[in-house]
Amino acid sequence: MTRTGIETEFRAGLRTWVRRGALALVLAGLAWQNSQAQDLKSFEQKITTKVLPNGLTIVICERPEAPVFSYSTFIDAGDVNDPSGQSGLAHMFEHLAFKGTSQIGTTDYAAEKVALAKVEAANNAYEAEYLKSVGRDPEKLAALKKAFLDAQAEAHKYVVPNQFTDVAERNGANGLNAETALDETIYFWSMPENRLELWAWLESGRLSDTVPREFYKERDVVLEERRMRTDSNPVGRLVEQFLATAYVAHNYGRSGVGWPSEVSQISATEAMDFHKKYYVGANVVVSVVGDVKASEAMPMLEKYFSKVPTGPKPEEMTTVEPRQFAEKSVVIREATQPFYIEGYHRPSYRDPDDAVYDAISDILSNGRVSRLYRSLVRDQQIAAEAQGFSPFPGDKYPGLFAFYGVPLPGHTPAEIREGIHKEIEKLKSTDVTDEELAMFKTRTRADLLRSLADNQGLANNLAQYQTRYGDWRELFQQLDRVDKVTKADIRRVANKVFVATNRTSAEIDTEAPAAPTTPDAKTDNGGAR
Repeated sequence: MTRTGIETEFRAGLRTWVRRGALALVLAGLAWQNSQAQDLKSFEQKITTKVLPNGLTIVICERPEAPVFSYSTFIDAGDVNDPSGQSGLAHMFEHLAFKGTSQIGTTDYAAEKVALAKVEAANNAYEAEYLKSVGRDPEKLAALKKAFLDAQAEAHKYVVPNQFTDVAERNGANGLNAETALDETIYFWSMPENRLELWAWLESGRLSDTVPREFYKERDVVLEERRMRTDSNPVGRLVEQFLATAYVAHNYGRSGVGWPSEVSQISATEAMDFHKKYYVGANVVVSVVGDVKASEAMPMLEKYFSKVPTGPKPEEMTTVEPRQFAEKSVVIREATQPFYIEGYHRPSYRDPDDAVYDAISDILSNGRVSRLYRSLVRDQQIAAEAQGFSPFPGDKYPGLFAFYGVPLPGHTPAEIREGIHKEIEKLKSTDVTDEELAMFKTRTRADLLRSLADNQGLANNLAQYQTRYGDWRELFQQLDRVDKVTKADIRRVANKVFVATNRTSAEIDTEAPAAPTTPDAKTDNGGAR
């Protein structure tokens, strides 16, 4: 069965467990127990952290095994930070970051800058007329739209398409990419170690010297992404409605890719305002892992990344989702594959029970030995797939513990719902087994070890934990909380969170296509219409 895009996104939100043999997992767990402190100490000897005068944090981990390095630039802002009426703005800026700077991506920046100002003026004039609720002049609107398109064409004359990406890739960049999530935006790639300074110039440049080049072209690209991921995807539409129903106050209830009416009106000026607020030193962590000597690299990196504007760290969101006190549901009926999802509000990653939620997710959903797979997929054979995962859609703020299932032909969302609820009730009424709890802890340790094995994974982890906790060491210290999870904790949290009044559900009920209408005899013979 082909997975939908939104199912793939579900999986991206999970703590992905790479399955290994049971013996390998046990050995990895024992090795970790014997060497945890030594490993942390070893990493402390390899890692250098420095906060620059502009507030930007650089983390360097020396790994000379191969002449390459990987990096992660972690911006503590994502879709959830889009201003009211400007959903999709963080995603738009991610696109903009690949368009180059005043030094790369242009044949004549001085002339291009003038042309871009004319584009913005033309857009503002066109939008002002378009948004008139009374007295809109169609002829004037058409003329303003033409002027806007002409201004874009004039500005495009100065563009060197994809030059930023081309320069990076010609110099060995591998895995060049970026990701805008609800809570953060991340830029990353790997490169030969002798291109470290070139990378520093490129990366610091797009953070500090951003140009709104081809902005409105990229706006159309984002709108097309929305059409593909959401508007043309039944599960995408369902999940959008599911989150909008689950949240009444917090921005987690908004469309991550953006509402069409808002994305279509975002301006380059608004994007640059977003950059000015969130792309400041205090809101950025850059981690570099590989064949890099901190004593030599840090002064050079400081020279380049000190160009990132100084500014206070943006204020945290103060909106708190009120307690849900009534069950809510969404039902979509159409001729497509049935689907079921439900979610329960849970605290953020800083909650003392965060590791308990990880345990529940692992026991219910980790592979073919998990409870949901064995019950709904293997034994009852009512689902092609069934999982529970947390947090969703983000983790910086209180999110959801979600469950979903894909019914097999001949089965319904109602059966999936019933099957999930039976497994939840077992979790609430009966302790998990010693083996299940032990395997969760072993897999967590093994997962951490694997995440440290490659430079890119370590760079991403260091940047994320330095941002979220203010100290990358939390990456190792999290295992202390995992080790303390008990069977009683799992029952306690399950009984507290998995209650009907805290539940929002959404489903697609398959509706047979309408039969074609057959004209009656009178109509065929020219009778009354």
